[in-house]
Amino acid sequence: MTLSIQGKVAIVTGAARGIGLAIARHFAERGASVMFADGDEAALNSAVSDYEHGDRQVRRFAGNMSEKLAMANLLSATLDAFDRVDILVNAHRFVRNSDPLDTDMNALEEMLRQNMLAGLRLSQIVAKRMIKQAEGEGPTAQRGAIVNISTLAARRPVPSMLGYSIACAAQEQATRGLALALAPHRIRVNGVSFSSVMSHELQCALKDDPESRSQIIAGTPLGRIAPADELSETVHYLVSDGARFVTGQIVTVDGGRSLADPVTAQIL
Repeated sequence: MTLSIQGKVAIVTGAARGIGLAIARHFAERGASVMFADGDEAALNSAVSDYEHGDRQVRRFAGNMSEKLAMANLLSATLDAFDRVDILVNAHRFVRNSDPLDTDMNALEEMLRQNMLAGLRLSQIVAKRMIKQAEGEGPTAQRGAIVNISTLAARRPVPSMLGYSIACAAQEQATRGLALALAPHRIRVNGVSFSSVMSHELQCALKDDPESRSQIIAGTPLGRIAPADELSETVHYLVSDGARFVTGQIVTVDGGRSLADPVTAQIL
């Protein structure tokens, strides 16, 4: 079993901070060529500047990941820089609280657009390129891997985050459906669902409410909050040839929190 991603070309969205940044850096440090993509240009420039030196093959792309033109330009920029694309990680997430008894439909549509439709559309665009660039390769060659990042909100209802929970659940179903659709083309699609991992959103929440740290730890059987780097290891496995017979799966990385957490707990 090989876990090497040396020489692979990856696009990672949401790469300006938090989990997306951790994944993109992880890939770059292990020999992949990486396009860091995000809508926050200032944060992206700050995050990537240290990684554009030395032997690392790193580029950056700033654009609204929910707009079709930006998606097309992102793929074009990646091909201009690296000639191909082998890996896509949809780590961009848009998190907002919502009133479960008075859900603003515009806000719900924005949640779906940002957290599900954006990743689905980008996956479709990138998958078409993966299929095209594999023409002439052998019948068993692996053509690409896609990973979608979501949270336990997809399976554990959180009243104050109803819109986000719906969007995460839709994203996980899109992962399964796309996995079936792309399996004949030997493109694998999987998801990673997390909780009790130090995302950008969790960092912000802990600043506002430091006491919640102990509550999260108490609700996590393994007794800690994991750094984002630990999630990167799982994503690495899923995009490597070591997982070449794994598709349509949602891998949970939560320290056991989904086994014991009360339904009313905040999930980030």
